Amino acid sequence: MNFLRTPQNLSVLCHKQAARHTFKNNAHKLLLSLFALFLLIPVNSYAEAGTNLEDVLKLKTPPPGVIIEIVTDDENNLDWALPRAEEYIQQLREKFPDLPLAIVSHGPEQFALTEKNQHENKEIHQLVKSLGKADVPVHICETFAGWRGLAAEDFPDYVNVAAAGPAQVNDYIAIGYELIIIDEE
Repeated sequence: MNFLRTPQNLSVLCHKQAARHTFKNNAHKLLLSLFALFLLIPVNSYAEAGTNLEDVLKLKTPPPGVIIEIVTDDENNLDWALPRAEEYIQQLREKFPDLPLAIVSHGPEQFALTEKNQHENKEIHQLVKSLGKADVPVHICETFAGWRGLAAEDFPDYVNVAAAGPAQVNDYIAIGYELIIIDEE
């Protein structure tokens, strides 16, 4: 049977080829996404488990660093969580003076760190400034902030705005940092 090359037949043929290409392209994207997700599973599983301060302090040699993750369900919880993190940092620095440290806050507590809330949360802002001077960056989650209508510009310069808090935690873990989680018990 001979295929006639009419404009109508060519159009049908092009649509079929385009549909096949779109299907293959979407299937390829789906497989890549699933593969990427599969690669993250071990890191996320570790991130959820974390370790505790005592375990890190028992180490004979320092880890590559320590990331302190703060996630609570109340905007006022930095009042107790950040001072606790500072206590952990003091203990860690006593044992390992040059230990790289960082803090990531990605729950509602991060909103205490907006410029708008500086006067209400003066002590917390001062603590974040002093941590920064001690080479301990404090990161917050821009994605969560965006859900509340806030942008990076709504936070002072001494607060490091990460694109996504959980991803920032995983970045630190990927380079060998130990994770200590501060949450509501």
